[in-house]
Amino acid sequence: MPYMFFDKTYILVIIGIAISAWASSYVNSTYRKFEKVANKKGLKASDVARMILRDAGIREVPVQEISGDLTDNYNSHTKVLSLSERVSESRSVSAIGVAAHECGHAIQDQVGYMPLKLRSGLVPVVNFGSAISIPLILIGAIFFSSTPLLVTIGIWCFALTFLFQVVTLPVEFNASRRALAILEENQALDDEELVMARKVLTAAALTYVAAAIASLLQVLRLVILFGNRRD
Repeated sequence: MPYMFFDKTYILVIIGIAISAWASSYVNSTYRKFEKVANKKGLKASDVARMILRDAGIREVPVQEISGDLTDNYNSHTKVLSLSERVSESRSVSAIGVAAHECGHAIQDQVGYMPLKLRSGLVPVVNFGSAISIPLILIGAIFFSSTPLLVTIGIWCFALTFLFQVVTLPVEFNASRRALAILEENQALDDEELVMARKVLTAAALTYVAAAIASLLQVLRLVILFGNRRD
């Protein structure tokens, strides 16, 4: 088998890694910038999250603190909203923006937001596809002349990761829009602070865009590699 993983198309992977690294660096620097700005009402992010959930009529979702740095998440299966140590007890504009974003996911779950349902349904499929994609491609590459179908199936399985990233985009953008609307409506943040929170959430959204681009580049690389082999 030729240099499947080390060839000139590897530049696509490097580009994807570079884009993802830039997005991660940008969101961290933006978060740190507004992490220094305490909201004028002195509210903690965890208290804002509970207030948002209460106002939305969501009483079955607890807000808990978890370890890690910006590991905040809402689990639609366990119905638990988790805020990282860095966010939970912080009074910063950044932390409140992140907490409100996760509340946006809880509200999506409550109203049956279809992209969220689709993303949740894709998780086991994507995990399975990711697990078998590379073995299928490797086996198909070794016996390529007689089993090109295996490579094709492997690439399609690998492409499920890109599909998942694409579905994730509207879920994350919508959660941020909901978060900003809620913070404005309940006046947890004033106009100046809302601008700062929007910048934090926009930076965070770029990480999902970067992940989608990186996944697409990896799929494109596989298509180029095995397209060349067919010629």
